[in-house]
Amino acid sequence: MSDGYETVIGLEIHAELSTESKIFCGCQNAFGAAPNTLCCPVCTGLPGALPVLNAQVVEYAVKMGLALGCHINTLSWMDRKHYFYPDLPKAYQISQNDRPLCETGQLQYLVGGQPRHLGITRIHIEEDAGKLLHDAATDTTLIDYNRCGVPLIEIVTEPDLRSADEAKAAMEEITRILLALGISDARMQEGSIRADVNVSVRPKGQAAYGVRNELKNINSFGAVHRAIVHEAARQRQILAKGGVIGQETRRWNDLEKTSVVLRTKEETHDYRFFPEPDLPPFEVPEKTIMALSAQIPELPATKTLRYQQAYALPPDDALLLAGRKPFADFFEAAVALRKAAPRQLANWLLGDVSKLLNEHRAELGDTRLTPDKLVTLVEAIDAGTISGTAGKQVLEHIISKDTSVETAIEMLGLKQVSDAETLNTLVNSVIRENPAAVADWRAGKKQAQGFLLGRCIKASGGRANPQVTASLLRQVLDDICE
Repeated sequence: MSDGYETVIGLEIHAELSTESKIFCGCQNAFGAAPNTLCCPVCTGLPGALPVLNAQVVEYAVKMGLALGCHINTLSWMDRKHYFYPDLPKAYQISQNDRPLCETGQLQYLVGGQPRHLGITRIHIEEDAGKLLHDAATDTTLIDYNRCGVPLIEIVTEPDLRSADEAKAAMEEITRILLALGISDARMQEGSIRADVNVSVRPKGQAAYGVRNELKNINSFGAVHRAIVHEAARQRQILAKGGVIGQETRRWNDLEKTSVVLRTKEETHDYRFFPEPDLPPFEVPEKTIMALSAQIPELPATKTLRYQQAYALPPDDALLLAGRKPFADFFEAAVALRKAAPRQLANWLLGDVSKLLNEHRAELGDTRLTPDKLVTLVEAIDAGTISGTAGKQVLEHIISKDTSVETAIEMLGLKQVSDAETLNTLVNSVIRENPAAVADWRAGKKQAQGFLLGRCIKASGGRANPQVTASLLRQVLDDICE
């Protein structure tokens, strides 16, 4: 917006970790169970129940910290964060304040195919709260405590973002990293990842930040974008009228595209943090950090830029491939065979392969498709053995059946006809059967040739080589017109 104000945005991203059990007890960490069936005295905060820290939670958090270039604190501890809300049965949350596991990192993300960087303030571990279920019809609220104690990492960024587009792209990249590391399923529709968004505005050129408002628990990329646009505009309107921005926590309603005040914004002292007395400080040995560092894969943004440079993929295609690990692994294996153009392979994977997977609600690993089969299919089309249309039929066959491309072509009778004598007979037959189209051609209506070519392809059952057929058709039409 060109009104003299600049938007300043910071994110607090909460991601549930994919451990088998919860962070402080042995309850199953799972989504979708009947309400209040995955609970125990520890995660419901019953008196006398003592927590025990899940070591895998620490390792997963450290992996995320390493992926974002953070300093890992070898000595850390848990803190109590006090607040009163019905979904928090203990009336405090076990989190981290003074000594988070990971500090001062940086995220590389892409906007329009170009790299941007976002400072990471900290990454800490904590337990999730329960879930409130509001029933407007009966004006009641029910509480499901299954989510209590589910392990979270909270990723707190610097206020380096200046637009809703940047914030959305950064959150998408963090999600891709979580998936690449295999530490979270990042299913927004299940609440596995959600964001609190801090938004303020200030006059352009001013060093001091404006008063920030926090928008809580936004659970989709699109909603993050819409909430920021709305909140920045709301604050601008207040300032334009000479008003003052109050520091507030607000709830974003994505259906109504508006926000409402929840409470005035808390400061750190409001939470009365102190070290968790029921859990001792814990260490992360340097050898553990080194071992986890060796497990960090090439990150999606880096891979995206490599795909753009090495394979000349468009930025959007490169990002889609790099952000889906099974697809990226498949693509790289296919490219390594050095028999088909990388761009063609990417087009097939992101186009027809993805379409079939969506239709069958399947994952790439659930199919019979292999990199070698896809390369062979592309080669068959390039060589004129089958048409591109026939290739889609072959793909549908080999994706679900353990058969070769060659066998599928024979079984389906899709081998392309390129024999000039056979096609010439076909062309002459189509011309005799469509005198009106031939008359249109003679009258200068060049689109008639396309109509006749389509009739030839249809008459051949889709097996006629389009290039050879088109050339022969043009010759016959030219002879007729002489």
